[in-house]
Amino acid sequence: MPLLVGEVPPQRRRGFKRMVKIMTYTQALEYIHSTLKFGSKPGLECIGRLLELMGNPQDSLRFVHVAGTSGKGSTSAATAAVLKTAGYKTGLYISPYIEDFCERIQVNGEMISHDELAAAVEAIIPFAQSIGELYEHPTEFEIITALAFDYFKKTKCDVVVLEVGLGGRLDATNIIKAPLVSVITSISYDHVEILGNTLEKIAYEKCGIIKRGSVTVSSPSQDTGALSVIMESCARCENTLIIPNLSSVNILSEGIEGTSIVYGQIKLFIPLCGRHQINNFLTAYEVLVALRERFYFNITNEIITSGMAAVHFPARIEVLNNSPLVIVDGAHNPAKLSALAQTINRFIKCRKITVIMGILSDKDIETSIALIAPYANNFIALEPESPRALAATKTAKVAMLYCKNVVVGQNYTQALEKALEAAGNDGAVIICGSFYLAGPMRKLALEKFKNRQKTS
Repeated sequence: MPLLVGEVPPQRRRGFKRMVKIMTYTQALEYIHSTLKFGSKPGLECIGRLLELMGNPQDSLRFVHVAGTSGKGSTSAATAAVLKTAGYKTGLYISPYIEDFCERIQVNGEMISHDELAAAVEAIIPFAQSIGELYEHPTEFEIITALAFDYFKKTKCDVVVLEVGLGGRLDATNIIKAPLVSVITSISYDHVEILGNTLEKIAYEKCGIIKRGSVTVSSPSQDTGALSVIMESCARCENTLIIPNLSSVNILSEGIEGTSIVYGQIKLFIPLCGRHQINNFLTAYEVLVALRERFYFNITNEIITSGMAAVHFPARIEVLNNSPLVIVDGAHNPAKLSALAQTINRFIKCRKITVIMGILSDKDIETSIALIAPYANNFIALEPESPRALAATKTAKVAMLYCKNVVVGQNYTQALEKALEAAGNDGAVIICGSFYLAGPMRKLALEKFKNRQKTS
């Protein structure tokens, strides 16, 4: 008898129970990372087969699906925080992580535990292996996405805020049926070798998450070409398109710790720095209003105000210390680094600034460095902890075009020590260029400041 698509071979089915063993968290991560060798293959066929074997857990969940180039994480975090405040059990699926892999899968702000992740990975391995025997083995992102769906179902989430990994149309997360709300955050150039070399092409891939039966919310800061694609996609799928009205925004105050605004009839405090966060939080606000008015979620303006004020999202122009001022930002493409540059120009340029920067080789290197290096009195080049990292010497070479004092850091600890010494008490240290740099540098800096407090 022929084997049906997605069916587990009998020999694998019989072997499932025999394969059960106690997997540790370290072993689970080793398995997940070992699947990197299968690359990143856009498409929904493999994830579809994997989820079918798992009973299609995603089909029993409700989603807010978030795609875009910049602002996905902040918009997702703000949306999830308010839903939690409103009393809904809320799943959050994001990438990348900053310090702990389990940050990627959260319920009501709590990460999946190490033991839970290990158990989930152990359970999914037989399914992944059975598919790999017949077709291509699932990729790292497909495995993580599948086990996240299963975890959200088992924990009985009322709603899941689901961040796209790459693109949208062929991203593994797009296996879901129509979400409640599709969200398109700011679209700019990134991953052009995969998504296309025009904003219209990139927007087309992002808009692949728009489906019939949903509502779509777009960031108010879209390029006109990208916006036209969003509008066409919404028309084709009969989605109402909602765009925040920036003319209704009144900025009451802004600083390095956040921004207070009035939007229409609601007053909001945005606890993330930078004017670009106004766009992200307004996008989240309109998502929440759509859930309230179209899907009858019990979300009052008071709940929105309270939930948004409580948002904490690491490594997004995050202040780690005040004297000297130390900021860490995972900004890694021109759009994100431009937002960081605007923040530096508005709040920090009067200080003596030391920049610690490391970037990946597949990014727009020259443009990215040129946005930040001119603000640096001192520039320390590092190599992020990634196989795609750009050599620190190459980062330094570009930075020398814009800054007189450029050195290659020996290691993370030495670079931080040198930067703090150069900053003194009144200066500033900016750590940026990649989440692969921001994560470990953030942890190192926080430990250092904690030890300082103990000895002071």
